[in-house]
Amino acid sequence: MGALSTANSRTVLEGIHGVQLIPHLPFSVQEVPLNGECLPTKPEGVQTKGTNQNLLVRRIWQQRPSCLRVVHCNIQGDHSFAETIANVLTSLPFIALGIQAPRKTLNSAIYANSLIGVGVASSLYHISRGEVRKYLRWADYTMIATTTVCLSRALRNENPKLLLVASALVLPFQPLMVSVVHTGLMEVAFAKRAVRKPELRMAHNWHKMSSLLGGALFIADDVFPETPYIHAAWHLAAAVGVGTCNKLLE
Repeated sequence: MGALSTANSRTVLEGIHGVQLIPHLPFSVQEVPLNGECLPTKPEGVQTKGTNQNLLVRRIWQQRPSCLRVVHCNIQGDHSFAETIANVLTSLPFIALGIQAPRKTLNSAIYANSLIGVGVASSLYHISRGEVRKYLRWADYTMIATTTVCLSRALRNENPKLLLVASALVLPFQPLMVSVVHTGLMEVAFAKRAVRKPELRMAHNWHKMSSLLGGALFIADDVFPETPYIHAAWHLAAAVGVGTCNKLLE
């Protein structure tokens, strides 16, 4: 009887001009775009606080800068022949620094050879074009990270072996992360030795200035990829920083 009454009321109301009844749904489903994908949300009023936080975290992670992502094939830089020449020329100092670096121990010799590898990998990357370029970019980043591990090993033999093993495993996928960790270890070692040995203070001051400038140029190169010669300037600042690090091996 109640169902019949409801149906009759519905018929009467729909007969009134301007009145239209819409079936009531107990919930609604919406699609929220997230990084090119559509994720269905929970029924209205049922979304939990944890779900909102997860969505927020995922959005922040997807918006992270490219320097924190796994190396991919989105190649930037070298927009002109002149810029390519500048990037290659500013890669050569790493080869010279590797040749001149002290080789008093096996670890320091490995580090010196890795510096030569950085200059070669960087030069090959900047002169490359086409499909092979993305692989050489990976080799460039990985070679830089390898050099930081070698320097860390040459300066501090007391570093845990577990750290070196973990670095070797992570290095092919997140070379920047490995570079940051081992560069931090080097900075601590450099600062401690500069305190104990006054003759290293001048080199340490140059190192600090070149590191700050190099960090700023590295970020600027990522934020303003169309600006020419920023990458070449970063090469030079990094070369000065590496040259001062060689003082620690003498």
